[in-house]
Amino acid sequence: MNANQIINMAMRMIMRRLMRGGINAGMDAVGKRMSKGKTGAPAEGAPPQGKEAQKRMRQTMRSMRRMGRM
Repeated sequence: MNANQIINMAMRMIMRRLMRGGINAGMDAVGKRMSKGKTGAPAEGAPPQGKEAQKRMRQTMRSMRRMGRM
């Protein structure tokens, strides 16, 4: 490997980490904003909607990352 390839590889790794951190921070901010505006109690026996939405979002993000690798 020459120096250019090594530098490019390192830059790709760094950029990937930065992008992942930014996306995670943005998704957390959106999740906080959505749960903040929610008022009222859920029906008895029903799970809270925030947790379901958060779980669904995590699953979606995981599958998007998997698609990006291929």
